[in-house]
Amino acid sequence: MGHSVVIFFLAIILAAFFYPQLPAEVAYHFKPDGSPDKWLSREVILIWMLAPQFCLVLLAGTIVWGIARLSTTFRDAEGNLKLERIISLMGNMIGLPQLIICFAMLDIFSYNAYGTQIMPIWIFALLVMGLGFIPLGIFFIQAIRRVVKSPNSVT
Repeated sequence: MGHSVVIFFLAIILAAFFYPQLPAEVAYHFKPDGSPDKWLSREVILIWMLAPQFCLVLLAGTIVWGIARLSTTFRDAEGNLKLERIISLMGNMIGLPQLIICFAMLDIFSYNAYGTQIMPIWIFALLVMGLGFIPLGIFFIQAIRRVVKSPNSVT
């Protein structure tokens, strides 16, 4: 959940920095050639960019809280389950879509304030998902190894 909160505050800082520089009508949708084709007021863009961030932070907090509450009920008797790692992983997975939304906001603000786009959002989304897969893959490989090495495992 820590990453979700950090990304949320980063989005608020970016919004506060760019808001005065934005025109009244902000381009938010772009054709494949990079030219804008849809506009909204800067207030509406700000709401559409920050509201999902806020909802995702609440979701991350709810997930962490719910898992922590359930963990007191369902403890692993042998201690093979590293509950703190699972809670951290699940809470921070919400940070991936938050990061993509934050980048989209930065890209929209950059285009409207300076006339330049950073990179297509779909490329950034693929990079984030690919990099997000690394810790998730490592976590699952370690979990599978623990299960295979467990004396209670069926072979």
